Amino acid sequence: MSYRTIVSPVEAEIEIKRSRFLTRLSPAADEAEARAVIAEARAEHPKARHHCSAFVLDVDSRTQRFSDDGEPAGTAGAPILDVVTGHDLTFVVAVVTRYFGGTLLGAGGLVRAYGQATSAAVDEARIVIRRERVPVSAHVDYAQANALERAAGNRGWTTRAEYGGEVGLDVLVPLAEVADAVAMYADLTAGRAEPEVGEVEWV
Repeated sequence: MSYRTIVSPVEAEIEIKRSRFLTRLSPAADEAEARAVIAEARAEHPKARHHCSAFVLDVDSRTQRFSDDGEPAGTAGAPILDVVTGHDLTFVVAVVTRYFGGTLLGAGGLVRAYGQATSAAVDEARIVIRRERVPVSAHVDYAQANALERAAGNRGWTTRAEYGGEVGLDVLVPLAEVADAVAMYADLTAGRAEPEVGEVEWV
């Protein structure tokens, strides 16, 4: 399994007919964290008229919430959510703070404005794909570590290492390929390595 998310918070701003739309797009591990980001936007911009938001959570994006925060129903939260889901993002919250510029935008104008403001933030974000991987780990010597890292790379696996007197090497593999990783250790260390299989991680 895999999912798409962003690495770190980003901000963007657009102006339409003198209304300012400030977007904060941030990672959120759960609903409490998402709501905390929304609360921070409110605290930082107490004079703004609206703080419209949407968030998507869970690996399968099953948790989705949005708020129009005083804008006409369906003109703010829904288009924000549409941009987030349209980019297949999850574990993400978007807050668009609006400073009213004195000109009414109409329902269609608001939908476009909130969508554009959210898209501007997505364009600034570094998007990553996180995948389920299992660490298969052992302590090996430096020559063995080099050989194992090359072999793992050839199979499309990633590695991480801690260097000391020996190398603590983790080979991160899909669950279905754990046995192959254990066999690789045996082949390239002449059976001397004793790999341990860890818990599933998202990397």
